[in-house]
Amino acid sequence: MNHEWNAKYNYNFPTLVRFGKDVILELGPHLKDQGLKHVLVVSDPGLVKLPVFTQVTDMLKSAGLQVAVFSGIDKNPVKSNVLKGAEVFAKNNCDSIIGFGGGASMDVARAIALKINHHRDLFDYDDALGGDQYVTGEIPYFVTVPTTSGTGSEVGRSTVISDDITHAKKILFSPKLMARKVFADPMLSMELPSFVTAATGMDALTHNIEAYLAKGFSPMCDGIALEGIKLIAQSIEKATHNPDFESRAKMMMGSLMGATAFQKGLGIVHSLAHPLSTLVDMHHGLANAIMLPYGMEFNKSVSGPRMTTIAIAIGLKDTSPEGLIAWINDLNKKLNIPSKLSTQNVNSSHLEALAELAIKDPCWPSNEKPVTKKDFLEIYSKSL
Repeated sequence: MNHEWNAKYNYNFPTLVRFGKDVILELGPHLKDQGLKHVLVVSDPGLVKLPVFTQVTDMLKSAGLQVAVFSGIDKNPVKSNVLKGAEVFAKNNCDSIIGFGGGASMDVARAIALKINHHRDLFDYDDALGGDQYVTGEIPYFVTVPTTSGTGSEVGRSTVISDDITHAKKILFSPKLMARKVFADPMLSMELPSFVTAATGMDALTHNIEAYLAKGFSPMCDGIALEGIKLIAQSIEKATHNPDFESRAKMMMGSLMGATAFQKGLGIVHSLAHPLSTLVDMHHGLANAIMLPYGMEFNKSVSGPRMTTIAIAIGLKDTSPEGLIAWINDLNKKLNIPSKLSTQNVNSSHLEALAELAIKDPCWPSNEKPVTKKDFLEIYSKSL
């Protein structure tokens, strides 16, 4: 990739992150210091049943805050989730929002924060339609608390919400949607099941790899992505099968680094993965993990030199693009992630619809190698 060094570029890395063991203990006092009184905690229906959720909400109450909870969230969030959450915010006279959990929780929390003082139809704020121009009102005080190491949504400025009927994904974006503060405490991820750790971890790895390979010019993002790749490569197996604090901490840092880096762009792998969530409700991290080697294989004729840089950063003996792809395949195997879509109830009857959704996806245009619908069909066929 050749770029003019005398050209002008814009970069944004403003998120305030509090990272480390037991920083969650600072959350309640922080909100009180802002003069806040009644917080809406947005989380998923599984997480609210776990002891860690009760411990955190009890800490908030001990700090003198009133707490309302909204957990009506689909695995792949839809518009109705957001509208119901906004109703709970209003009904309880809340003044602040915590996105607590994984990507779905934080996506819905961020969309609720948008909806509170913005009264157009939610999808009027679609980034593809220039919807950020309508984000002119105040956003309630919004903080994020990740409990998984995958999406990196805690540091994001956008949220992905699907249409209830068509399942088409909409990206709602505005710099105003960034959390005021992120509380990234690796202790909150210690009890994650191995499958969730593996799938979300591969999502984080894919973010970093695709950001590094994306065709945009951003040396800062490239540096962050390479370090994120190294941290995840060092820790994902241990975090999945025999976790300790250091492996969980490296995964959480690698995850938020991936989401910081991918403001540069993503690529073909995400455009292959998104339709699998839309059409067959596949876990996004699992979809990325399965499709990553196939996307890399497609890209190697153009992105080979950058793949070699990644292989060197990881410390592979075989630093060729083929060596890196073999490492990813081997890593998936060690994490008990399948190599074929047919294991996930995908069959040849899905291919046309998957390719149609993929070519409409907003991620592939930043792929260094151009992609056609025919390419998507061929890759999906290979991955069956």
